[in-house]
Amino acid sequence: METLNEALRLVRVFHDKKIKDLAIELGVSASYITDIEKGNKKPSLELVNKYAEVFSTTASALLFFSEELAQDNTKGKCKVIIRDCMLKFLKALEATAFKDECK
Repeated sequence: METLNEALRLVRVFHDKKIKDLAIELGVSASYITDIEKGNKKPSLELVNKYAEVFSTTASALLFFSEELAQDNTKGKCKVIIRDCMLKFLKALEATAFKDECK
């Protein structure tokens, strides 16, 4: 799933979790998480399950979120608008989080 990396990144940012902290919780290196979030590596199902556990959700919910990010249909125009607004919100939240870390 090509947008799984973006879904995992957005969930991490939404929960205000730093890559190094998540890496410790998942038992992987921070560089591995960076590679996954950039789409350079694909997470295993086992790792997706660990993400789900850390963020108190399910692997299926993460995969569904990923599919929703990938959808580009005109049928559910309202759904697409909401999804796009949510993505913009999460990206703005991410920018604010990084801005605060730089202070």
